[in-house]
Amino acid sequence: MKKIKYFIALSTLLFAVGCEDYLETDNIYGKSLETYYSTPTDIEEAMAGVYNAIYVLTPEGSEPIAANLMSDMMLGGGGPDDASAKRVDNFIDPAEDTYRSMWTQSYNGIARTNAIIEKTAEADFSSYFPSAEEAQQFKDQAIGEALFMRAFFYFRLAKFFGGVPLITAVDDPKDVPRASYSETFAQIASDLKLAIETLPSTPFPTIPTATYGHANKWVAEAYMGRVYLFYTGYMTHMNDTPTNTLPLVDGGSIGASEVTAYLEDVINNSGYALASDFRNLWPYSYVNIAAGNDEILPWAAEEGLSWVGQDGANPTFGTGNYESMFVQRFSFGDWGWNNGNIYTNRLSLFGSIRGNSLVPFGEGWGWMTVNPRLWANWDDEDPRKLGSILQVGEPNQGTGNWSLPNNQDHFTGFYNKKYTALQYPNEAGTVQGMFVQLYGWGNADMQLMHAQDFIFMRYADVLLMHSEITGTADGMNAVRERAGLDPIGYSLEALKQERLHEFAFEGLRWFDLVRWGDVESAFNYTLNVSNSGAAATYQVNYRPETKGLVPIPESEIRLSNGVYEQNPGW
Repeated sequence: MKKIKYFIALSTLLFAVGCEDYLETDNIYGKSLETYYSTPTDIEEAMAGVYNAIYVLTPEGSEPIAANLMSDMMLGGGGPDDASAKRVDNFIDPAEDTYRSMWTQSYNGIARTNAIIEKTAEADFSSYFPSAEEAQQFKDQAIGEALFMRAFFYFRLAKFFGGVPLITAVDDPKDVPRASYSETFAQIASDLKLAIETLPSTPFPTIPTATYGHANKWVAEAYMGRVYLFYTGYMTHMNDTPTNTLPLVDGGSIGASEVTAYLEDVINNSGYALASDFRNLWPYSYVNIAAGNDEILPWAAEEGLSWVGQDGANPTFGTGNYESMFVQRFSFGDWGWNNGNIYTNRLSLFGSIRGNSLVPFGEGWGWMTVNPRLWANWDDEDPRKLGSILQVGEPNQGTGNWSLPNNQDHFTGFYNKKYTALQYPNEAGTVQGMFVQLYGWGNADMQLMHAQDFIFMRYADVLLMHSEITGTADGMNAVRERAGLDPIGYSLEALKQERLHEFAFEGLRWFDLVRWGDVESAFNYTLNVSNSGAAATYQVNYRPETKGLVPIPESEIRLSNGVYEQNPGW
C-alpha cells in the first residue's frame, strides 16, 4: 500500500516555525532557527509543515468549499441547520471568524517558508550528497519550492481578503498594517518569478513518484499566468484602474508577453499533457475496476472509462496522470483526534448526496447542490456535462434507488460528480468507501473516506490561459478536441464558456467571475427549489460594495489593535 504522505505530516508541525496569531511566534519542543534547517532531512520535514498549512479547520473557510459556494454554479444546500453554508453562498458573514482558519494557516505557511528560504541559503549540504552539483540542486529545489509556496499562500489571502500584511523575513515585525492590493500582488509575482528562475527544469515524467504533489518550475510558471489574469482583471473591472501588467517589488513589471513565454515553456518543455478523456480525471471512472464489477456504475462501463489516477505518471492505481500539476493531497484521520477530519477531502464529503448511501455514490451532507441553469444551458453533446454533474434517480448513473430526504435544502436534482463519495461492497459484502478499500484503511467512517486529491492546477488551464492572454484559439481548441467538440474561433465569450464547462466545481468559477467583472450580473435569477420537501424559491443577493472580497476575521482586527481596517461592505 502506498502511503499518502506528501502534504500530510502532522509530526513535522512540531518542528516548524509558526505564526498562529497576530503577535504569536512559538518555538515548539526546543527546535529553533539556531539548531534546525542544517540537514536535508530538516528541510524536508520543514517543507512538510509548509504544505500542511494548506489545510484549514473550518469547512466554510477552505478555498475549495468557499469558492464553490460563492460561485453561480452551486447553491448553499445542506440541511435546515446548515446556516453557515447558506450565508457564505448568499454573501453574508455567518460568524465573525468564518475565514480565520484560512488567514492563520496561510500565515503559518508563510512563516515556515520564510525560515526555509533564509536558512537553506545559509546551509552547507555538501557532505550529504555525492557531488556539489547535487547539493546545489537540492538547495535550489528547496528555496524555489518555498518561494512558490509563499506566493501560493499570499495569493490565497489576496483572492479572498485583498491587500494583506506582508511578512517576508523571519525577523520582520508582525504588527505591520495591510499592504495595498498592488503591493500584495507585487510580492506574489516577485516570489513566483524568483521561484521560476531557481527551480530546476526537470520534465514532469522524470520527477520521482515519491515527490509527487510538490511544486516545481512548471507549476510556478502556470501560477504566474493565473496571478496575472486575476490581478489585471480585478484591477480593471473591480477596482476601476485598468492595467495590463503585473507589478514587481523592485518597481518593474511583468506583461502579457512574459507570461505567454512562461506558459509556452510549460506547453513545450514540461511533459504535462491532457488526459485522453476528460472523464478519466475523476475517480468515478475507476469504481467499476476497483470493485471488479461493471454493473457498479453502468454508464462508466458503457463509456469505457479508466481513471488516470492521482500519483502522477506512475500511479499506484490508474493508468498515469500527466494533467494534474498541483494538488492538495488527503489521507485518513480520526474525526475527533487533533482535527484529523481536515485531512479528508471535505469538498467530497460536504457536497455528496444527502440522506442516501447508494452504490457507487455514497452519502454526504448535501451542500453545494448544482444550479439547474448550468445543466439546462449545457449542450448534451459535450461529454463533460455528464462527466461533471450527477443526476439523482437515474439507474444508469447508479442513483436509481435514490429517495428525497426530508432534510435536504436547495434541492435541484443535481450534485457534483467530480468530487463525491464513492463506495462499493467489499469481499464480505459490506459497502465501504473506494479509497478506504484501495488504501487498506481500517476506519470505514463515511465522513473520513475521501482521499481524492483536490486539483488546484491542471494542464488544461495552462492551455486556456494561453488562449485568453494571446487572444488565439489553439489552446482552447485543444481542450475542446479532447472533449470531442469541433474547433471554433477565439472570442472572450467562447473562452468564458469553455472555462465554465471545463472547470465546473473546481473552485475557479468564482474567481473568474470576479476578474472578468461579471460577478454583479451572474446572480440575476430566481430558482424553484425544494427545501426539506417543501417548494421554495432561491435567489442570491450579491453585494457589489464588497468588491468580491470576504471580511477580515474580527479576531485578527482586534489583535491588531486597530492597525487592520475591515473590508468594505463588512
